[in-house]
Amino acid sequence: MSNLEASDKDYEQTFQAIKNRVMEAQFQALKAVNRELLNLYWDLGKLIVENQARYGWGEGVVKRLSKDLKNEFEGERGFSVQNLWYMRKFYLTYKDNPKLQPLAGEISWSHNQLILDKCTNDQEREFYLKVSRNFGWSKRTLTNEINTQAYQRWILNQTNFEVALSAEQRAKAVLAVKDDYNFDFLAIEGTPSERELEDALVSNITKLLAEMGGYFTFAGRQVPVKVDDKEYLIDLLFFHRKLKCMVAVDLKTGEFKPEYAGKMQFYLTALDELARVEGENPSIGIIICKDKSRTIVEYTLKSVTQPIGVATYHTYDITQLPETISKYMPSQEEIVTRLTGLPE
Repeated sequence: MSNLEASDKDYEQTFQAIKNRVMEAQFQALKAVNRELLNLYWDLGKLIVENQARYGWGEGVVKRLSKDLKNEFEGERGFSVQNLWYMRKFYLTYKDNPKLQPLAGEISWSHNQLILDKCTNDQEREFYLKVSRNFGWSKRTLTNEINTQAYQRWILNQTNFEVALSAEQRAKAVLAVKDDYNFDFLAIEGTPSERELEDALVSNITKLLAEMGGYFTFAGRQVPVKVDDKEYLIDLLFFHRKLKCMVAVDLKTGEFKPEYAGKMQFYLTALDELARVEGENPSIGIIICKDKSRTIVEYTLKSVTQPIGVATYHTYDITQLPETISKYMPSQEEIVTRLTGLPE
């Protein structure tokens, strides 16, 4: 190699290091600006609350304050009447909760506005604050996750990830697996066979991937794994880009049975031994059934060592959490424990 080539290589490495450092500095600067903006909004919200209590300020005074701030700081955004009321709500929501105050300061104001609008209790707010920060959710993603009740789905999820995955993997994995999947795009009449269900899902693969989540990629159907000269077929196989692992899906058009978990454990062991490549994490399994007894699933997963989630599916439009499963919502103590398990 010539001296010039060596010099060019050294230069490229140095340039890349400088580029990375500049980008990191820009990111940290944006975070600092965001923190300062939220500190400002917190202080303004506090002043409005305190002066309402002291002087009986009403809507008229807040409107006047908005107008005067706009005139004084011409060109500055954020002093609309609506935004001032959001600042008041921001302060009132978190002033007595030192645990959530710093979390709210680590995401954007638009994210905070969504959470203030849509969430009804501190546990739900904590969930969306943490996952928005940890996974870098955009405003659009956060809106979609709230509208599709990600918090409720996370609370209801039945998996054994707490014991079968590392702390780093389990939080991401729990968010990646739903408790119930909406297959209303299939337009299937009656009760299909498992093969008919699989055919319909693969024929609508784009919609299926959207329902599974943004980080799933489709790897194949009836994927063979060969063990001791015998071939076994996995209904659907995906790869999850965030988890960096294969995800095997077993489809069942009836009610969940305990023996399904044993079959999935076999699939996952075979995938890890025969198909996993260097750098990939252990495979995860999802058993999707038409129905399930939550108690039977709970008992089954207690003795399972491979990471498995058990979910249901429906083929009708649903926009609200079914009343029939509301009784399965865990206690406040259990919710707090699960929230503690999310990365800080």
